[in-house]
Amino acid sequence: MRIKFLIICILCVFTATSQELNAIVSMNTDQVTNVNTQIFKNLEKQIFDFLNNTKFSNKEVVKNNEKVNCSFFFIVNKFESNNFEVTLQVNSTRPVFNSTYTTPIININDKEVSFKYIEFENLIYDQNSFTSNLVSVLSFYANIVLASDADTFSDKGGTEFLETAFNIASVAQSSGFSGWVQTGKKTNRYNLISDLMSATFDSYREALYIYHIRGLDVMADDLKTGKIQIGSAIQTLLDLHKVRPNSLLARTFFDAKTDEIVSVFSAGPVIDVSKIKDNLATISPLNSSKWNKIR
Repeated sequence: MRIKFLIICILCVFTATSQELNAIVSMNTDQVTNVNTQIFKNLEKQIFDFLNNTKFSNKEVVKNNEKVNCSFFFIVNKFESNNFEVTLQVNSTRPVFNSTYTTPIININDKEVSFKYIEFENLIYDQNSFTSNLVSVLSFYANIVLASDADTFSDKGGTEFLETAFNIASVAQSSGFSGWVQTGKKTNRYNLISDLMSATFDSYREALYIYHIRGLDVMADDLKTGKIQIGSAIQTLLDLHKVRPNSLLARTFFDAKTDEIVSVFSAGPVIDVSKIKDNLATISPLNSSKWNKIR
């Protein structure tokens, strides 16, 4: 009886401390030579442990099926004296209701990631202080992943995580590392979180909600209605485009969704796609060759 009680206690502790991310981490080192590759393997493991074992919210219990599937892919461009310059690709997905399909949510490429890492140093999460640029970058994108996922399930459901990401970025601004301050580059962390926190770009977050809850999530039961609602989400993005043309968030949306949108409107029950194609071409002209595949 005592053993059974202890097992129950252990299981309760494990559940209470369960974390929010189910992250895959990989590191490409093809561009660096004549170095001990073990440091990269150790770094990869520490990043994996950090992302999967850190609590990024105050939620007490996170079930396994509630964890957000994501990947952090590092390309090491330069390594010297414990200093890293890398390109970071962050992706996340979420399941679609009543199906085996998983839909991409974000697909972000950050080319301004540099940090110093001493092998086996502790990576400790603290949104209110700057301990290392590696920790700040990982924490920032972990919260962006969680915010984007939450926004697909409820209208502006990710606000808590965006506020945390904004705080992390604000604290990191004085560090001197690139990506945290406003520059001529549109695609950096500063601009990403500034736009996500701005009421001007609420339409982006609204579009995420409509696209997934009213669109993809109903398609198992009603394909035509789902397609119409996805068209409505694209209209919402067009309204944003009229106010802020060529915005970073519009590009962020289509970096994740272009191929899926083509697939959605190229199969199943026929609806009038002429207006949808025109809207897509207006918002994202760089993808016009793909929009032309929609019939």
